[in-house]
Amino acid sequence: MLFRTPSLAPREAEVIAEIEAIGRQLDAALPRVRQWPGLPWRDIHDRVLGLAEDDTPAAVSYQSALNFVLQLADAQDFRYDEGILRTLHFLILQHDPAKNPGHWRHGAMLVARHEHFAGYVDYRAPDFRLVPKLMAELVAELNAPGDGPALVRAAMAHLNLATIHPFLDGSGRVARALHTLVLVRAGNWMPAFSSIDEYVSVNHAAYAGALQQVHGGAWQPERDARPWVRFCLTAHLRQARTIARSSQEYDRLCEALEREAAQRGLPGRTVCVLAAAAIGGSLTRDEYETAAEVSPGAADADLGLLVEAGLLATEADAFLPGETLKLIAEGAREAEGPEADPFAV
Repeated sequence: MLFRTPSLAPREAEVIAEIEAIGRQLDAALPRVRQWPGLPWRDIHDRVLGLAEDDTPAAVSYQSALNFVLQLADAQDFRYDEGILRTLHFLILQHDPAKNPGHWRHGAMLVARHEHFAGYVDYRAPDFRLVPKLMAELVAELNAPGDGPALVRAAMAHLNLATIHPFLDGSGRVARALHTLVLVRAGNWMPAFSSIDEYVSVNHAAYAGALQQVHGGAWQPERDARPWVRFCLTAHLRQARTIARSSQEYDRLCEALEREAAQRGLPGRTVCVLAAAAIGGSLTRDEYETAAEVSPGAADADLGLLVEAGLLATEADAFLPGETLKLIAEGAREAEGPEADPFAV
């Protein structure tokens, strides 16, 4: 027996509708990707300059697994099977052979967080002898036809794999990768709409708390999964709103920079690069040359004009936002207040 999907409440349906509406609004503006861009993507426009990747072995391995997920997004004759889940685990733990990547665990699994006193166990996973049967049941459920919202199906797949905890280590990461796979198979290609990693990265205590509230410290699939579903919907909603707000701010920034460039007689090609510098915080001469698609001589001339206009300032070998650019960027930003719980009574 697995955790069962709760019936959809009216408020949950409203939250799902808002997430999907934002996704449709942004879908045309964002390219579909075949390579996972990494974390964080809290600011959508980090992808303009490229992300500063976390190159630790664990991070590289996890990104490799998500790249594999993207390749499966539109695979013909796709079916979930144990091999796909084992492959995700292998890709995620390939840097640590001692963790038996690709193998079900063979022993008890007790999960404890370091901040608790010695001997405290947060979660006792089911007996390892039940893992093959439970994973077969999960695979069958993933392949079963269903007309429920993909966001809910992804949340439930995540919950069941995380609580079965079929691997010696990395079950949580595989569960999050499976969550993403369910959503990309449903057409949600954009990272901020197919993964809750960004939200979890800054709300890990809430993530652990939602799991704890549902499983109650042990494998108890008869318990109500609704708190977990609501946590996942909240994560998706907040990420969707953040990326929508960032997109609107970027549009306002570019419009303001276009006006500034026109007033000063600056080349139009400077606008997007200035926007990237305002967001990224710095720019090199080589980056400008590549982004503006100009020769070295033209890049030097443009950068000289931008420094003279106060839009950029020089520091060592880099160009930083000047006071004028900072003021323009500040004017494009939207004030952010605390976000209310979408399921608060």
